Amino acid sequence: MLVTAKTNGIVVFSSNNVLEGKKVLKGKSLFSISGSALADNNSAVRFLEAKNNYEKSELDYQRAKELAKDKIVSEKDLLNAKNQYDNSKLIYDNLNKNFNSSGQRVISPKNGFIKQLFVQNGQYVEAGQAIVSISQNKTLLLQADVQQKYLNILGQIRSANIRTLHDNKSYTLEQLNGKVLSYGRNANTDNYLIPINLQINNIGGFVSGGFVEIYLKTFTNNQSLTVPNTALLEEQGVFYVFVQVTPELFEKRIIEKGATDGLKTEIHKGIKQSERIVTIGAILIKLAKASGTLDAHAGHVH
Repeated sequence: MLVTAKTNGIVVFSSNNVLEGKKVLKGKSLFSISGSALADNNSAVRFLEAKNNYEKSELDYQRAKELAKDKIVSEKDLLNAKNQYDNSKLIYDNLNKNFNSSGQRVISPKNGFIKQLFVQNGQYVEAGQAIVSISQNKTLLLQADVQQKYLNILGQIRSANIRTLHDNKSYTLEQLNGKVLSYGRNANTDNYLIPINLQINNIGGFVSGGFVEIYLKTFTNNQSLTVPNTALLEEQGVFYVFVQVTPELFEKRIIEKGATDGLKTEIHKGIKQSERIVTIGAILIKLAKASGTLDAHAGHVH
C-alpha cells in the first residue's frame, strides 16, 4: 500500500530507525510533515484556523440555542448558526484525522513492514507525492510476459507452475491458493510482449520484487507420457533416464523429451508407459556408474 503526502512540507522522521524492512503496526506514527516554516499553503496554519473556526462556531451555536428558547433570536439566525457550526466541524474533523498543530501525521495504514522509503529525513515534499510503501507480503501479484504468438491461447490458461530462483523450489498455482487474474489483449511501445497476471498467497517464501520462472498451463484433451523432472539426466546435450529392468538392474535409456511444466516433462520417444524408471536419486546411479564402485545393495547398471 502506497502512502502519500496530504500537504506540502518538510518530512521529519519520528525515530532514527525508520528503515526499509522495519516491522510496523497499524496506526503507528512513522513521521510527520511540517509546514510551519512555509509562507504559503502552511498546513499548521490551516489546522489552527479550522480549529479556531470550529470552537467559535460551536460557542455561537450554543449561545443561539439558549437565546432561541426565549425568542431573543429568530429561527433563521439559529439555523445559520447551526449551519456554520456543522460546516466548521466537518472541516476540522477532516483535518484532525491526519493533522495537528505541527503538520500532517503520517501513520501506517496496516500491519506489515516498510517495503520502500521514497523520502529522506528533512526532505521537502508536495501534496500527492509518494512517501512510503507498506507491505504485508502475504498476497503477491505475479506478471509473466509472453510472446505475441501465444495471444490466441492466453484465454485458455487455467493454472501454472512456479519455480523460485533463490532456492530452486517449485509450486503449483493450487498449492499457493492462486488464480489467473487477467491477461493483456495488446502490446505497447514500451513492451512488445503480452502480460498475464497471477495472484498467489505467499506461503512459499517468495521475495516481493524478485524474479521467478512461471510455466503457464492450458487444458487439452490430448494425452501424453510424462516423467518427473527429477528423473531426467543429461550428458553433452543428450537426455536419458534409468529404467529398472529387474530389482537390481537399471538400464540407461536415451529419450527424446518435449515440453515441460516445471515439474514434469513430456517424453516423445525412449520409454513406454508400462516401464518403471528412477525418479528420485537417479544422479546417485550415474555417479556410481562413473566411478565404477557401485554399492552392492544399490543394484547394477548397464
